[in-house]
Amino acid sequence: MLRIPCPWCGERDETEFRYRGDATRTRPAADAGLAAFCSYLYERDNPRDWHTEWWLHVGGCRRLLKIVRHTLTHEIRSVAAAADAATLPGEGQP
Repeated sequence: MLRIPCPWCGERDETEFRYRGDATRTRPAADAGLAAFCSYLYERDNPRDWHTEWWLHVGGCRRLLKIVRHTLTHEIRSVAAAADAATLPGEGQP
């Protein structure tokens, strides 16, 4: 079981949260066409490394969180508010 450190409620069990998807995907423009929207909705990557995800704290503050989690070890590196920037380990380093 994951223990997710909510910035507002403290550390909680993952059962209080709902996974909301990949936080790195951006919605296509309104005039992008049907193929772009189908790709956005149905095609997913399956990364084996650090990944930025959306999680909703449904059993607590009901806020949307941006979490950086390793997909193999499930280690959580950072948790931030939805509007805050999340940096993957190794990014921004020379």
